[in-house]
Order: sequence, then C-alpha cells, then structure tokens
Amino acid sequence: MELVSTTYDVRTAAAEGVAAAMHAIRRGQLVVFRTDTVYGLAADAFSPDAVGRLLEAKGRGRDMPTPVLVPNLRTLDGLLDTVPPVVRELAEAFWPGPLTLVVHHAATLAWDLGETKGTVGLRMPLDPVALDLLEQTGPLAVSSANRSGLPPATDCAEAARQLGTAVDVYLDGGECGEPVPSTIIDLTGERPTVLRLGALSLEELRSVVPDLVEPA
Repeated sequence: MELVSTTYDVRTAAAEGVAAAMHAIRRGQLVVFRTDTVYGLAADAFSPDAVGRLLEAKGRGRDMPTPVLVPNLRTLDGLLDTVPPVVRELAEAFWPGPLTLVVHHAATLAWDLGETKGTVGLRMPLDPVALDLLEQTGPLAVSSANRSGLPPATDCAEAARQLGTAVDVYLDGGECGEPVPSTIIDLTGERPTVLRLGALSLEELRSVVPDLVEPA
C-alpha cells in the first residue's frame, strides 16, 4: 500500500488541520507543525513505537533523546515528582516561548524518549496552532522537522522535502523566519546551567535566576 501524506493550510483551515493531526497522533503516526522557532516533527510522547518512528524518520539514534512540548504550565506537575521553585519561576517568566528546561522527570512515567538517564527537555511553544494541538493531545515528543545533519525546516515545503511520507499530517503555517533555536537550561544539577544560548539572552534569564551558570 502506497503511503500518502496530507497537508493542511492552518492559516485558513486550522480546526480541520488540528483535528486531523490529533487523530494521526492518536494512531501513533507523525505530524509536522510550525512552532515559534522552527517546524517540529511530533509524536505521542507516551508511545515508544511512535517515538521510534520519529527517530527513524530523522535518521537519529536513541543517544539523542527527544524533547517534549507541553500545552500549559500545569503539565509540569504531572511530569515531575516535585517542581523545584527555579523551574516554576523560569516557566512562569518565559513560557510560552523559546526556553527549554532540562529537568528530572517522574520515575513512574510510561514513556521512552531515548537514553534520557531520567531527564527530559520541556518547552511550551508560543504558537497558537501548536498550543491548540497540544491541548488536545497532551505532551508531544518533538524534534526539529529535518533529517539529522540537514538544516531545520523553516517552512512546510522544506519539511516535506526532507521527511516525505514518513509523516502522516503536515500543518502548513507559513514561514518561521530566521531559525533561531530555543535557549536550553539544565536544572538537574546544583546550579542552573545554560547548555545552549538561543532566542533568550543571559541578561533576560538572569533577571529571573541571577546565579545562572554560563555555557562552557
């Protein structure tokens, strides 16, 4: 049977596209949609088979675990055994937005995102369609919509060119602009440490966490 992908222009048919993407996620399929940084390739975070398809589509190994997008700040309480004050402060200050927080996830979670060593990168994107989809699906394992080693896709056509029919549903939200990545902060050690500077600067972050450690 020939595999077929479907593309929805969410600038004119958002409800139809989000509904199709939601059903694809529930079937364990892959979906591509625009975020506030680049286009993302998404799978059900709680389906190991779906996450495996995501890694295979990207040509990526389990040694590079998949981050997770969340629909709201309340989700932190369900994914972490306890939410440290610094995690909540950063999330309240910069979510939704381009900040990824690496935290210890709850040991009881039934997911397999790769070799995470008990940690996960969480982010809440600043994009209305992405948030609408996340509200209906719950947390999604999401990586940039590209084959490993190639530039991240900043429009739907480029994502489709790289990923093809490995993706069931594409949501076309137009161009993202400059592909500026999210800033990543590791909150699993003694002090909050910047792993990658991106859309948020040290000055902005230190307005909330003054003792933030700069990237090595």
